[in-house]
Amino acid sequence: MKICAIGDIHGKLNKLKKIHLTDIDLILLAGDLGSANLARKMAFENIKRENLGLPEVEYTPAQEKRAFMESYNSTIKIIKYLQRFAPVFTIFGNVESSNQETKEKSKEINLSLPYLYNKLNSLQNVRVINNRLANFKNVKIGGLKYFIDTSWIREFKPINYEEKLSEAKKETDKAKKILRWFGNVDILICHQPPYGILDKVKAKFAPKHWQGKHAGSKVILEYIKSKSPKYVFCGHIHESQGMKKIGKTEIHNLCVGKYKIIEYVK
Repeated sequence: MKICAIGDIHGKLNKLKKIHLTDIDLILLAGDLGSANLARKMAFENIKRENLGLPEVEYTPAQEKRAFMESYNSTIKIIKYLQRFAPVFTIFGNVESSNQETKEKSKEINLSLPYLYNKLNSLQNVRVINNRLANFKNVKIGGLKYFIDTSWIREFKPINYEEKLSEAKKETDKAKKILRWFGNVDILICHQPPYGILDKVKAKFAPKHWQGKHAGSKVILEYIKSKSPKYVFCGHIHESQGMKKIGKTEIHNLCVGKYKIIEYVK
């Protein structure tokens, strides 16, 4: 069985068209499917202002919706292309919004926004496996959606540290419970890499105080060491593409639209 795992696509359809998918049995996606150029620009502008002691820019509802729809529309375009070749299993990265997040954003800006999760799951050959187990031809796959690990908060020390740490503890505890429930899997598809493995920030667009720090998850690292899945596919840190092993586990950071095709033998 041939499985193709693809990293953060970010709306780059031209990169996908270079992948030979006609004889692939299953496609796995590590999140960040759509373009997030507007959202990233807005977020990093305010990070820069915070560190200079300046007030955040308050974007208009129309600007907020434009950034959301850029990601939404480009995600649908990517998925509709891929579903023509094989079943698609995907998780959400930090670009995609859950139904709850979309509902909250709609209320905040007082504008209606479409639910990406519902739309993707309505498409033929597509399944969102956020924090879920999937079985494909007897291959057990765990899908862990993006979360903020307390290790990230401690490493990057954002403004409002105590508040952010408290929020991250809740997300981290939830991720731990999900991974315990997964137990042993053949493949783990997650967004961020394990801590210290293919996770060092070196991107030019990232803030200077982020450079050289590890953005991976200690929770994911502990899971790999404990359960030894055969493969882990991730993305998130675009400049740290590559493969490393922890014991018997192959960890692939698939970067931006890079991919790995494996011949899986159960």
